[in-house]
Amino acid sequence: MPTFHYKAVDQNGKPARGEMEAINDVDLELRLKRIGLDLITYREARKRMPLFTHAGVGLQDLIMFCFQLEQLTRAGVPILESLADLRDSTANLSFREVIGQLASAVEGGLMLSQAMAQHPKVFSQVFVNLVRAGEQTGKLAEVLDHLASTLKWQDELLAQTKRLLAYPMFLLVVVLGATVFLMTYLVPQMVGFFKNMGQAIPLQTQLLITVSQAMVDGWWVFLGVPVLLFLILSFIVKTHPQARYHFDYLKLHLPMIGPVLQKIIMARFARYFALMYQTGIPILDAIKTCQDIVGNRVVADGLERAYQQINAGDSMSETFHTLGLFPPLVVRMIRVGEGTGALDTALLNISYFYDRDVKDSVEKMLKMLEPTLTVILGGLLAIIMFSVLSPVYDTLSKMNF
Repeated sequence: MPTFHYKAVDQNGKPARGEMEAINDVDLELRLKRIGLDLITYREARKRMPLFTHAGVGLQDLIMFCFQLEQLTRAGVPILESLADLRDSTANLSFREVIGQLASAVEGGLMLSQAMAQHPKVFSQVFVNLVRAGEQTGKLAEVLDHLASTLKWQDELLAQTKRLLAYPMFLLVVVLGATVFLMTYLVPQMVGFFKNMGQAIPLQTQLLITVSQAMVDGWWVFLGVPVLLFLILSFIVKTHPQARYHFDYLKLHLPMIGPVLQKIIMARFARYFALMYQTGIPILDAIKTCQDIVGNRVVADGLERAYQQINAGDSMSETFHTLGLFPPLVVRMIRVGEGTGALDTALLNISYFYDRDVKDSVEKMLKMLEPTLTVILGGLLAIIMFSVLSPVYDTLSKMNF
């Protein structure tokens, strides 16, 4: 179905521009008529192949989409008109195209969740399920509000991590750049001087010269081998489930990083699980959906076991206690929620608990990373300088002035 650029006016004479899919110009005029617009002029849009499919749709775009759609829904604006307004006001061209396709699908008789399901690279399975639950329960505005808050939390956590990593990464680049300069320029310049000294070169200096020569002669190896290994390992992890499982297990048990990663995964699970349960999605369906959210095969397998146990009749608190994925405080909160009939409140408390714990853990870990990185890289530079200067110092100490 072709896409048309159109100019139109509403019932008050206000001009409107946009894009819409239609069979022909007559169909375009009828479609615009249904949303209260009178067609003035139109032209068929040229087909273009995007370099990356919807790669330009980010968290900020989804946050604004949820927030604005929630406001329009609460105001009683029909979904089709809301989508048309959002399409015309969105600056992101990739997202504008997606919203235009949503509007066309809804106009063709699909529910909003069904239309979103046609764009899995933009709207995740969880997103679609939550919107579907909101449509079924009549709480679409509340669901969109919760989605906006959850996506904002995810974006803030990512921004905080990037901000705290900025200085350590800058330090890493500077020191590695200095190391490469010393090894590829300074050390080769000193080789001739060492040979003319007429004395034995220390072992550490000989090793340094050997490494420097290897870096100069085989620089393509030092650059190409890490990249090649990374690509090979990435391919193995993506194509072999057992390799993916072992890789995810290793990530969870890395020093310093592993515990923080576990908390981030659990925070994501708790927040989305609480959101789905509060929306009215059954516990078993929520757990099944969360297996794709956590992004870790080890945790996903644990949730699969939880699904089987709860489906067999075990309580949620007993199941989570058996899995050993959650701390005792979280299990106790779930048990209290089950006993009082306020499981949704308990789940929201768990979400708050993990949100705060993750932020504190990420901040502490990255603050520890800075001095640790400084010591390691400073030690590397010290070894290089000692190896270069020690034979020079020995020569000068033997000279008679």
